[in-house]
Amino acid sequence: MTTIEWPSRLTAQWLREQYIARLLKPADVIAEIIRRAEADAEMNIWITPPSMALIEPYLDRLTATITPESSPLWGIPFAVKDNIDLEGVPTTAACAEFSYTPGASAVVVQRLINAGAIPIGKTNLDQFATGLVGTRSPYGETHNALRSELISGGSSSGSAVSVARGQAVFALGTDTAGSGRVPAALNGLVGYKPTLGAWPTKGVVPACASLDCVTVFAHNLDDALAVDLSARGLEETDPWSREIAHPFTDKLPAGVCLPKGTPAFYGPFADQYERAWAKAVAVVEAMGLPVAYVELDLFAEAAAILYGGPWVAERWADLGPFIENHPGTAFPVTEQVLRTGASPDYTAAAVFQAAHKLQALKREAKHLLKDAVLFLPTCGGTWTRDEVRANPISTNSDMGRYTNHCNLLDLCAVAVQAGDADTDLPFGVTLFGTAESESFLCSAAKQFKSAFDGGLQPADDVKPTETRSSVEAPATTLVAVCGLHMRGFPLEKQMIACGASFVREAESAAKYRLVRLPTTPAKPGMIKQKHGGSAVTLEIWEMPIASFGGFAASIPAPLGIGKVELSDGTEVPGFICEAYAELGAEDISAYGSWRNAVAQ
Repeated sequence: MTTIEWPSRLTAQWLREQYIARLLKPADVIAEIIRRAEADAEMNIWITPPSMALIEPYLDRLTATITPESSPLWGIPFAVKDNIDLEGVPTTAACAEFSYTPGASAVVVQRLINAGAIPIGKTNLDQFATGLVGTRSPYGETHNALRSELISGGSSSGSAVSVARGQAVFALGTDTAGSGRVPAALNGLVGYKPTLGAWPTKGVVPACASLDCVTVFAHNLDDALAVDLSARGLEETDPWSREIAHPFTDKLPAGVCLPKGTPAFYGPFADQYERAWAKAVAVVEAMGLPVAYVELDLFAEAAAILYGGPWVAERWADLGPFIENHPGTAFPVTEQVLRTGASPDYTAAAVFQAAHKLQALKREAKHLLKDAVLFLPTCGGTWTRDEVRANPISTNSDMGRYTNHCNLLDLCAVAVQAGDADTDLPFGVTLFGTAESESFLCSAAKQFKSAFDGGLQPADDVKPTETRSSVEAPATTLVAVCGLHMRGFPLEKQMIACGASFVREAESAAKYRLVRLPTTPAKPGMIKQKHGGSAVTLEIWEMPIASFGGFAASIPAPLGIGKVELSDGTEVPGFICEAYAELGAEDISAYGSWRNAVAQ
C-alpha cells in the first residue's frame, strides 16, 4: 500500500495527479479533511463542518458521472460560505434565528457540483456579510490561518481560512465591499472577484443585491480560473446575471496605474506593510508595461458612498424587516451597522443624487482604466482580534480603505500575494480592471506573480520610484492537439484552465494514421506510420510549463504526449496514440482531421 504524504495546502493539480495515478480516491481526501477540521475546531472556521454524512451523497454521485479526465474539478473539495445555499443544509448567514434549509443549491454551487466538485460544509462569516474583520459572528471569531491573535478578515472569514488550513482546495465567498479579497490577503491566498453578474447570485442571501458578487479563494490563480470555467455564465432566472466571457491569460493590458505617492498604512504593522508595498511596486515597475501614476481621489469618493451614503439603505431594505421583527438577535455591532440604513437622511432624492454622482465616477474610472489595470495594496494593514473587539467600527472601516470602491464602480478584481510583511504576515496586492476586462487583469496578475516569485524582489531599502530591467515571461511549451481539446470541443476548457492559449492551425507531416477510438465519448488517435501515412490538421496551443506536467499526467491511455512531426519538419509536443489501439479502431485518415470526421 502506498503511503500518501499529505501537503499542508491542497491544490487541484496535486489532487488530480493523485486521482489519475490511482494513488488516492475522493473518499480518502474527505477523511483527511474531516480530520483536519476536527483538529482546528477551536479556530471557528465552520458553521456546518465537514462530515461523512453530509458529503457521502456527493462521493456516490462521482462514481456514476464524469471522470477525472473529463473535468478539472472532479473530486475537488470546496467550502461554501454560509450565506450561499447548499441543498438540504441550513443557511444561517451567521444568525441562527434567520436560518432556513434550502430545497436547492445556489446556481453557482450547483454548477460546481455538476462539474464534479464536492461541497464539504458551510463556513463562518461576519454576520449577514456585514464586516471585513472576521470577528462579527455568534459562532465565534474565525482565527487567522497563520497567527491566531490576528484577524482573519471578513466577511468570508471561514471560507478563506478553510483553504489556507488545507481543509478545502477552494472556497466560495461573497464580495460586496471587499469580502472576497481582504481575507485572501490576510491568509496568504488568491481572491478572485469577477465582474458583477458574471457569476449568478441566485441562492445567495443579499447584502446589497445590486453590488453582491460570489467569489473564490484558492492557493493559485489557475485553480481560481478553473472554478470560473464552471461558475460563469448567464442564468436566465437571476435578474442580476450577465453574459460575460471567461477570461484568458494571453492578453496583457496596455499599462498599469499606480497611486501617486505612498498609500496610507495603519495598524500595528503599518511600517512592515509600507516596506512590503515598496517592494511590490518595484516589481511592477520592472514588468515592462508602461506605468502611470494616478490620484486615488475618485476611488475614495466612490468608497465613501457605500457606507457614508444611501447605499446602506439597500442592506436595510433586505434585512430590516428581520431585524425589526427579531430585536436583540443580531450580533450587536452588525445590528448597529444595519440600522444606519434606516436613517431619515436617506431619502429618495438622496438615493438619486448619489446615483448620479456615482455614474460620473464610473465614467471617470472607465476612462482612467481603459486597457489598463489599477494596482493597490489589498489592505493597508491589519489588526489583532483584541484591537478590533475594543474598536469595532473604525478598525473595520480601515480594512475596506482600498476595496470598498470596487463594485460601486463596476470593476473586477483579483487579489494575489506579494511576499510577507513580517513573519507569518502575508502581504497582498489587488489588481482592478473595468467590467469585462478580466483577461487583462489575469494576465497582469500572472506576470506580476512570475516576476515577484522569480526572484525580482528588491532589497529592503528599495524605494517605489526605482525601476529594474524587464523580466522574462513565464516559460511555455507548444502543444499540438487533434481532438476533443481543440477549440469548440468539450475539453477546450481544460486547455484554458491550464493557462493555454490558441496559436494557430497546422498540419502534421504525411506520416500518420488517424483513427476513431472505441471510447465514450469517441476520440481520435494519431499513430505514426513507419511507411506511408497522411497529413492531419492540428491546432497548436501554447501552455505554461508549470501546467504542462499535470496536464500530460491527466491523459488516459492509449493516448499520451510525445513528439508530433509537423509538415515543415519541426517537432512539437502533442497528442499521440499507442500502436496497439489500431485494433478495433476505425480508420478516419481520409477525413484529414477530427473536425471533418465528426461533421459527417
